[in-house]
Amino acid sequence: MSKRINITIVILFITVVVFGQDKNTVVNIWSGTTCHKTVEMTSYIAPGENNIAVVVCPGGSYFWHDMETEGHAVGRWLQSNGISAFVLRYRTAYVPAFLFHFRYVFRGNRYPDPQNDLRQAFRYIKGHHEEFHVDSARVGAMGFSAGGHLVMSAAELFTGSDRPYFVAPIYPVVTMTEDCVHKRSRRALLGESRLHNNALKDLLSLERHVPSDCCPVFLVNCKDDPVVDYRNSVLLDSALTAKRIPHIYLQYERGGHGFGASDKKGTAECRGWKEAFLKWISTISRTIHSK
Repeated sequence: MSKRINITIVILFITVVVFGQDKNTVVNIWSGTTCHKTVEMTSYIAPGENNIAVVVCPGGSYFWHDMETEGHAVGRWLQSNGISAFVLRYRTAYVPAFLFHFRYVFRGNRYPDPQNDLRQAFRYIKGHHEEFHVDSARVGAMGFSAGGHLVMSAAELFTGSDRPYFVAPIYPVVTMTEDCVHKRSRRALLGESRLHNNALKDLLSLERHVPSDCCPVFLVNCKDDPVVDYRNSVLLDSALTAKRIPHIYLQYERGGHGFGASDKKGTAECRGWKEAFLKWISTISRTIHSK
């Protein structure tokens, strides 16, 4: 009996060492830097070498995060399809700021904190690309709702090697100025003391600042979205089209908001975005290299 137990233990040990290594490491992206913040990023590393990498930014109105449906579920889905994902818990205003409006007096978290976190996530992944087995030149970002605004702002505001390879804003917040603005996200991102800062609202209205050399964009939303007015994505699509940016815009009739990578939320129609994304991402290299 003891021999059988010992053999079983050895087999289990080998299984854990060889096959069960933790592929979902959680790191603080600011560790070792002069920024004394704790911002966690969870990796979902796909098998193979030189993978495309995607930073996943969950939504939550810049106040909180939907870490499951729009975060870890997305990471697992991308990983299962051979794409390495990194789920980022970027800084948000958080619930106390939503409840008490204390940022009239104290700074709290606000722009550009989320953008700085995403920029640092790109730098962290590229600096550890050999460890993660990803291609440092192919690091993109996917975001949902307010996270969609975050990743698109990276495509517009980041420069040089910090710019994303592509972005995928899914039912994103886009404008900070038009009548279809998502007011909760605007309040969270700007902070109460800057809600009347017109220059800042203009800067963060993404339909106004698409650069002529913007990276490819995969844009999705639903016309029946009850949270973020569907016209946000229409504005962004029009701006991308005007600048002739390679992009795809999938507008579904029904599906609502917040379906993320779920196999149950939304509708069968809108859940088709995942299949469409996988087909689209396979064309990105050809699109970029043909410019």
